[in-house]
Amino acid sequence: MAWMRTILNTMAISSQTQKNSTPNYYRFFSKSTPYVAKVGIPEFLTGIGKGVETHVAKLDSEIGDFQKLLVTRTLKLKKLGIPCKHRKLILKYTHKYRLGLWKPRAELVKS
Repeated sequence: MAWMRTILNTMAISSQTQKNSTPNYYRFFSKSTPYVAKVGIPEFLTGIGKGVETHVAKLDSEIGDFQKLLVTRTLKLKKLGIPCKHRKLILKYTHKYRLGLWKPRAELVKS
């Protein structure tokens, strides 16, 4: 019974102190970074980062379509001369993109 009294007392005290003030819910919410609306090979690779964006021209000319990149296997990427670390990143993020777990973020314009 004592714990119930303590809870009621703390609720009464908090309601008295917050009558004249607005609740501070705004600090729990933040704006998220916008996602890229149209995703192509250059946007996808720059979204991955970590040096993978250096292969944009090669993949754009050889594969051409973003949907083809999503189903490309590691042997095709190896034949294009992409290093192992970058192949692993590309395959990891294409799998996440197909499952809907990851999207490349839009570049924020700094003014």
